[in-house]
Amino acid sequence: MKVNERIAISLILISITVLTSIDIYTDYFDGVAWWHIIIEGIIAVFALSGVYYLLRGQIRLKRTLEKEQEFSAELKHEALKWKKLSRSYVEGLSKEIDKQLTVWELTKAEKDVAFLLLKGLSLKEIAHVRSTSVKTVRTQANSIYSKSGLSGRSELSAFFLEDLLLPNK
Repeated sequence: MKVNERIAISLILISITVLTSIDIYTDYFDGVAWWHIIIEGIIAVFALSGVYYLLRGQIRLKRTLEKEQEFSAELKHEALKWKKLSRSYVEGLSKEIDKQLTVWELTKAEKDVAFLLLKGLSLKEIAHVRSTSVKTVRTQANSIYSKSGLSGRSELSAFFLEDLLLPNK
């Protein structure tokens, strides 16, 4: 339920409570039967209970939202810290990968494709990023595998990433 809806319903229930209370007051002095006054009192209590329930829910939602926003800010801060900390390692790894690609005598286009393959992009995605055809990217990927002596994407990824991952103990 939206905030505006909760407020509108709360205002309606408060109005019902006020009007019912006024009616109870006038009924009491007009000598209306006590059971009628009790029923109207119960209606007023239910309306007030509804207001309490809605406002309590609103407060809980607000607190939950604040906690989630704090948590999200902490995660963003952690991510920035991680990126800053790992930047030099990533740059060093990228340079070392580029050196190896040069050793394999890959062209500039093949190097670009190799990096995109390592990032996990599909041939279709690489073709889109590089504004070329899937057939061209497939040919370049096959050339990469041929020049490197690797059989495919898995071996290419493993060649560069296998030693980065710690073994499970």
